[in-house]
Amino acid sequence: MITVVYLWRIPRTRAPQAIWHMAVDRFSLKRDKSVGFFKLIGTGTGETFTPRDADPTLWGLIVTMDEENVAAFDAGTVVTAWRKFALSESRYLASPISSHGQWAGAQPFDVDFELGKNWTGQVLAITRAKIRWSKNLRFWRAVPPVIESLRGGVGVEVAIGIGEAPLGLQGTLSIWSDGAALQAFAYKGAAHSAVIRETAAQGWYSEELFARFALREVRGSVTSTK
Repeated sequence: MITVVYLWRIPRTRAPQAIWHMAVDRFSLKRDKSVGFFKLIGTGTGETFTPRDADPTLWGLIVTMDEENVAAFDAGTVVTAWRKFALSESRYLASPISSHGQWAGAQPFDVDFELGKNWTGQVLAITRAKIRWSKNLRFWRAVPPVIESLRGGVGVEVAIGIGEAPLGLQGTLSIWSDGAALQAFAYKGAAHSAVIRETAAQGWYSEELFARFALREVRGSVTSTK
């Protein structure tokens, strides 16, 4: 199954409409037999992973399906409803090449290991964690150096915070020039390595996932905040 990521930039005045779609679109997505896994997401700067980082003008959807169903889904009711009030839309088609951990108790991505061995193009990465409530304060203190190094990382082209809820269910979505650039950040960057050690020592997460994707197609771009 392929993974499709949508990001919609909307006028700030339409934020209540976006929140409404976040609540009701899940019912349409659950009824859609072509859809495997899905998550409706809000976004933010990711600097502290608290509500003050939230960007009320950028919202998204992560969904998996057979590639043959993408065109029909793209023209379907969920996506077209967002387009009616969006300023811009970007869509990423991505094939999973590695995935570790779980999201909502499941491994949602159908990994193509052979593609991963040979892929030299752009890589999309998704991290997601369910933070233990007792660990939130320590986690928030540790995040800023990692985000600063992520934004300034060699080869990073896009980096945003994503979340299913204002608190406790947080992650990042980033796009890299290639897999080597992502590997260098993940395992050689001082700030990120420190957080990895703290994660193991402190037990911040009750659930976590790290997935990499071969970014096969990009359509559109998200405009600046308006």
